Amino acid sequence: MNVFHHFHDRVLAAVAGLQAAGRLPAGLDLSRIVVEPPRDPAHGDLSTNAAMVLAKPAGANPRQVADMLAEALKAGEGVVAVEIAGPGFLNLRLEPGFWRERIRDVLRQGVAYGDSTMGQGQRVNVEYVSANPTGPMHIGHARGAVVGDALAALLEKAGFDVTREYYINDAGGQVDVLAASAHLRYREALGEETGPIPEGLYPGDYLRAVGEALAERDGDRWLDVPEGEWLPVVRRYAIDAMMAMIRDDLAALGVHHDVFTSERSLVDAGAIERALEVLEDRDLIYTGVLEAPKGKLPEDWEPRPQTLFRATASGDDVDRPLRKSDGSWTYFAADIAYHLDKYRRGFSTQIDVWGADHGGYVKRMQAAVAAVSGGAAALDVKICQLVNLLEAGEPVKMSKRAGTFVTLREVVDAVGRDVVRFIMLTRKNTETLDFDLARVREQSKDNPVFYVQYAHARAHSVLRHARETMADADLSPAALAGVDLSGIADPAELALVRMMAQWPRIVESAAEAHEPHRIAFFLYDLASSYHMLWNKGKDDASLRFLVRDDENLTLARLALVQAFALVIAAGLRVFGVEPVEEMRA
Repeated sequence: MNVFHHFHDRVLAAVAGLQAAGRLPAGLDLSRIVVEPPRDPAHGDLSTNAAMVLAKPAGANPRQVADMLAEALKAGEGVVAVEIAGPGFLNLRLEPGFWRERIRDVLRQGVAYGDSTMGQGQRVNVEYVSANPTGPMHIGHARGAVVGDALAALLEKAGFDVTREYYINDAGGQVDVLAASAHLRYREALGEETGPIPEGLYPGDYLRAVGEALAERDGDRWLDVPEGEWLPVVRRYAIDAMMAMIRDDLAALGVHHDVFTSERSLVDAGAIERALEVLEDRDLIYTGVLEAPKGKLPEDWEPRPQTLFRATASGDDVDRPLRKSDGSWTYFAADIAYHLDKYRRGFSTQIDVWGADHGGYVKRMQAAVAAVSGGAAALDVKICQLVNLLEAGEPVKMSKRAGTFVTLREVVDAVGRDVVRFIMLTRKNTETLDFDLARVREQSKDNPVFYVQYAHARAHSVLRHARETMADADLSPAALAGVDLSGIADPAELALVRMMAQWPRIVESAAEAHEPHRIAFFLYDLASSYHMLWNKGKDDASLRFLVRDDENLTLARLALVQAFALVIAAGLRVFGVEPVEEMRA
């Protein structure tokens, strides 16, 4: 059961009853009514704004509407009290027995608890990583990869049909630089003395293997030929090698995409021309002269006629150029074509996860998606801010392999995939993240990965001990769902149940907002509630999970522990993190 949906329905039923009795007018807008946890748990279990929302259109005082609703809701099953707060908020207190039944909900559904039909199978495209195929991935790419992957899993749990996509930027000048860098390593592999890496080429050692493999495959075929002959061959070979490395790095992080789309393939297939035809048909292309940019003028800016997209018609600040001075297409033109391609593949909801340096690109891309789809598609862009990689507070030095940065693979190898994935979601994507290698190895409350995993491991420790001491008892979730739960009565126990019951609401609200970090916050708070209960049992023997000579109470508490472990596991599953059952030093 989603407790909040259940009581939202009961509030609407109460309103309908008052309307049928003539105490409230018909035709009221009920869309803004919400049921949610009160900000202060001392105020009750649930809170609704129904009276505040309905009072003005009903021509009544909010307190009057609140009194009527309170009267109707008090009569409902499981409600202990309904209190009116402030100008008309309604706070509901529920019977302990109602909360105890939620333990059964979790045990019966397992890690599927919290699954929602909110998305109703709507197709969503989540494009993330999309790193230029010019070298190994760095720790900043890891953040975008994890945010995108967790968001995709979250949307799936909320009932959406999700496609995970990677856009290969293989048509720009950067891949020509890659080809030149790989060709230099190819010449090295054939024994040529090339000297220091020229400025502007990629210096990382990772290209040595590419050059050596190309030399082994083709011999000296590309050694003394014009650039026009070797460039396309070496470029394709190097891009394929880089994408193989990127896929391997992503797999080490537990990230897998459903679709890889090549920019060059779209360009070669005429996708840009087709996209511009759509914009021209809508009178959104014209030739004009852009105003000078504010501030210091770029060296290459000139007041010349250009082919422009009327981006301001769709919410952008200025219109945008589609052709460069040499007649070639801008990156923006290719990106318009790509997003139109996604729309034509059936994705009216598109989510892109970008790096911190793309913040200024958001408005124009959202305007383009609205324009090419005639307003039928929407683009949400999640900008991931920088990751500061530290070791005991000190910046980590760059990698020799990459040449300029520490690679994603090096970090995964240092601390493990699950740690990297979890830590990347402990801050909102718009906030800078400090990733301290020493801190994430700590076994303390300040390390959220350890704190949550330790709670899960503690729960399984209780269950293991119970199986040893109660060898004849069936302690499966299905069996525990049928035990007498009346012994779950301590405030700390019921607080844990109330928090677990928030999980379905957290799934839906995080999915709706496209904010997977909310799951990390919830898991930390849930783990804290469990640790608190554990510590309370250490001080008070009557609150321990395994109670000698009281099998019924023990079974009830084991049901609670098992349900808690399942909710933690369900949350970690969204993150792509394996819940541990034993902690290792």
